[in-house]
Amino acid sequence: MAATTHVLGMDLANPVVVGSGLLTDQERNIRRLLNSGAGAVITKTIHPNPPTGLDERIIRLPTGMINSTTYSKRSVDRWMGILRDLARDRLPVIASLHADSPTELAELAAQVEAAGCRALELGISCLNETDGLDDTPERVHAYTAAARAATRVPFSVKLASGEGLHARAFAAARAGADAVTISDTLPAVAVHPESGDLRLGGVFGYSGPGIKPLVLASLWKLCRAGFPLPLLGSGGVQSGRDVQDYLRVGAVAAQVYTALHTDMSPTLARIVAEATELRTTDHGSEPATGADRSGQVRS
Repeated sequence: MAATTHVLGMDLANPVVVGSGLLTDQERNIRRLLNSGAGAVITKTIHPNPPTGLDERIIRLPTGMINSTTYSKRSVDRWMGILRDLARDRLPVIASLHADSPTELAELAAQVEAAGCRALELGISCLNETDGLDDTPERVHAYTAAARAATRVPFSVKLASGEGLHARAFAAARAGADAVTISDTLPAVAVHPESGDLRLGGVFGYSGPGIKPLVLASLWKLCRAGFPLPLLGSGGVQSGRDVQDYLRVGAVAAQVYTALHTDMSPTLARIVAEATELRTTDHGSEPATGADRSGQVRS
């Protein structure tokens, strides 16, 4: 691409960022994804006390997937070693973090900074734990403020699209976030065709092409409301055109994940190539929101 993309203090070769998930739970895969052209890769969410004994599965749908997975089961100490190795090679890796309380998240963020990681994403909106999640601006502010007090490393707060998003996003901004990522997975169910029971046994996170129009609308509305921070778009990216759509509504980068569950490296390489070609073709075109590529909204 003609110019680098500035995200969370890093100059990336392109705006295609691999999102957090099962595919980014191993150092080997993180390096493979970077070698396949990703501008950056976000680790699976690191948690000091990940839930145990859960039935974590994935259901593939024609329009994406529902998953009941939560956080990485690798220990914090193991992740610190992985992050040190990746930092030593100056690779554009973003550590996804969460914890059971703001205090624990602050401690974890400080550890990750000490390991040399250059950027973070606070994965505080996962709805797949046993009791689900009813997020509030107060909760977002508390986690964000705790992380900000503990680290100087740039970080994004990943939030789910939906009711109250503006209040939650502005709460993250007031508490010291450097960016906001929209959207985490959205609540969904699938019904077993024979028994009529809910597959996976309840409501879990949906990702895939079906949420892209919702996320585009959320980004567009936040930019129109004068949101002061850069935004990263996440949801339903399957092609370079999807990446370009996110950039056109004001995002500085687009995360891809679900599509990579089919032919991971070739799929990523194709998306990056398509996005590169489209950005070259569309060079000089204005974002639909009136936001420049730094994520700041022009008056």
